[in-house]
Parts: sequence; structure tokens; C-alpha cells
Amino acid sequence: MGKVKGGMKCVKYLLFFFNFMFWLVGSLVLAIGLWLRFDPVTTAIFQTDNSPQTYFLGVYILVGAGGLMMLVGFFGCCGAVRESQCLLGSFFACLLVIFAAEIAASVFGFLNKDKIIDEIQKSYDEAFDAYQKNENQNETLIIYQTSLSCCGKTDMKSDEKFQKTCPENTENMKTCDEAIKNYFKDQFYIIGYVGIGIAGVMIIGMIFSMVLCCAIRNSRDVI
Repeated sequence: MGKVKGGMKCVKYLLFFFNFMFWLVGSLVLAIGLWLRFDPVTTAIFQTDNSPQTYFLGVYILVGAGGLMMLVGFFGCCGAVRESQCLLGSFFACLLVIFAAEIAASVFGFLNKDKIIDEIQKSYDEAFDAYQKNENQNETLIIYQTSLSCCGKTDMKSDEKFQKTCPENTENMKTCDEAIKNYFKDQFYIIGYVGIGIAGVMIIGMIFSMVLCCAIRNSRDVI
């Protein structure tokens, strides 16, 4: 305890503050992941028959990363306060693993973004076609249209038979293909911005942890 001196003490307290902020960021990531998972719109859509599950895979990764970040932030605080090379080294290794996992998840999401949207649109199209063949098969269709406040694949306002599956006040309402595309693109932007912010925070944490770890080792060598 109290091995580092001078400027390294500043790094020590900066690392402690960073880890506290990292823990808070982990809480935010976990909260965003849970929000995306239990958001009424996405929950309603992905509980329908034949709904694509690729979107939830990315959300589960986000939830797991948030929980892990909270745990790592806690141990990072302990490592900074105790000036433990072991804890700081483990903290660095955990940050590196999380960083690599986040990059992998981001690449996965970016490469599959259009595929996920296409799968959701295809699921809606199947519900639409089923309703066209049998008006009783409208539950999935209503869920999509109510959740996204959309109506049909084209201008369905003149189709009285179809009107009963749409929300009220269909004037200026988007088609469902367009609504699906816009809604889930916004979701991906949220995930992307959160990921970029986390990556920057983790890089700073890795630098601080290595600097402090090296300072502690050098102070022991001098003793």
C-alpha cells in the first residue's frame, strides 16, 4: 500500500476514478441491453411465430458485456486502491477480452444488419400473405402493425377488408416495410454509438492500468 509516489499517485487515482466510471458505463450498457430486449415493440414482434432471432443474439451479447463490465470495473477499483499488479494485470486482460468481443459483435452486427432487417420484413410478408389467404390469420399482422404504427405493404387505405387490421388514424401512416427498416436501423445506431463510446473508454483504461502496473513493478525493483 502506498508504493507509488509523485505523478503515479495521480495515475492511481485517475485509474480508480476511471474504473468507477467504467462500472457506471457497464450499468448503462446493461440497462440499454435490457431495454432493447424488453422494449414493447421488439418483444411483441419477436414473440410471433417464425420471427427471426438474430437481433436478440446481438442484444444478449450487449447484456452480457454490460454485466461483465460492471464486474471488471469493481475488480479494477480494488486493483487501483491496493496497488496490486495481479489485479491490474487481470483487469487489463479482461478489458482486452471485452474489447475483442465487442469488436467481433460490432462486425457481426454491421455485416448482418441488412440481413436482420430483411428477415423481419420477410416475417411480416409471410403474415401479410397468410391474411390475404385467410382473414382469420391476422394476429401476427396486427402485432406488427400496432407495434410499429404502420399499415400494409403498399397504400392499403382504400382496402376496407385490410383496414380492420391496421391501427386507427391511418392517414400519413408509413407502410410496414418502411417502418421496419427505419425502426431497426435506429436500434442499430444506438448499439453502434454505445459500442464506440465503450471502446474509447476501454482503451483509456488499458493504458492507465499498464502505466500503473509498470510503476508498481519499478517501485518494487528500487526497494
